[in-house]
Amino acid sequence: MTEAERKSGAARSGVERAAILLLSLGEKEAAEVLKHLSAKDLQKVGTAMTQVSNVSRAEVIEVLSEFSSEVDGKTSLGLSNDDFIRNTLINALGEDKASGVIDRILLGRSSKGLEALKWMDAAAIAEIVRVEHPQIAAIILSYLEADQSADVIGLLPENMRSELLLRVATLDGVQPAALQELDHIMERQFSGSSQTRKSVLGGPKVVANIINLLEPRIESVVMQEITTADEQLGNRIQDLIFVFDNLLEVDDRGMQELLRQVSSDKLLLALKAADERLKDKIFKNMSQRAAEMLRDDLESRGPVRLSEVEAAQKEIVMIARKLAEEGSINLGNKGGGEAYV
Repeated sequence: MTEAERKSGAARSGVERAAILLLSLGEKEAAEVLKHLSAKDLQKVGTAMTQVSNVSRAEVIEVLSEFSSEVDGKTSLGLSNDDFIRNTLINALGEDKASGVIDRILLGRSSKGLEALKWMDAAAIAEIVRVEHPQIAAIILSYLEADQSADVIGLLPENMRSELLLRVATLDGVQPAALQELDHIMERQFSGSSQTRKSVLGGPKVVANIINLLEPRIESVVMQEITTADEQLGNRIQDLIFVFDNLLEVDDRGMQELLRQVSSDKLLLALKAADERLKDKIFKNMSQRAAEMLRDDLESRGPVRLSEVEAAQKEIVMIARKLAEEGSINLGNKGGGEAYV
């Protein structure tokens, strides 16, 4: 493989490499893999499959070789099928992302009704949640992806938001029978097990992921109300929320990758109220000329609304989380990614 081809392969995100692998498998085999993905992951991988281009033969061989190395020597012989599937999915997706897929596969649930929610507009889900019992609504919010739950929360009446997130945070799993019943109810609504372990839904981490994606004005109100209702739980959630100042924990390589994805206007706004240590870290990971220009712009820029600064910071945090999900950068434990050792 040439040096240019190696650089091209290294620049591919994890989603793009997954797309290359699936395109190499053939229609039938790729379909078997895709049907096990969540709605959000399916959309990301599907989009990547339509957009990936300029893939050399050597790059395809490299992707296939890496995949082969990952699974080489891994077999279900001498290992229960459940353990094999669980370990493989955790290695492939990480603990948090894999848990939902593992539940659907190992507990034998199709989740047709609940799964359909993931394809619905947030406004339509909000209408369903608005009239459901709060505990049912909490289960629904736990089952959705964090960004979808955040959109739904933003559309609910203010007096419902904190109560529902409190219920999500204190949700201690759901018995399969109860989840299956809810699934059937949802399926009947949209169309006009003997297992004893609980499905892993809810908890402080789920709420932290949702709050990370709320608008700043909603986030501050919700966190204040949660902490007032349960100070210990509020502190646990706050410890898990990834905010702009937590970018200090990103290493230099990750910071440089993040800065490539952020517009100069958004960065300028975000730094207006940033910690001095974070400013220094960002300047350090820019070219000397770019850093000097940014410093000059910060000094000459007049006062701006705090809401604009918070919105810019939130947008940069969302870009950082997206890059972390793709495996391009590591945010540390608060970002939900696996720490490096």
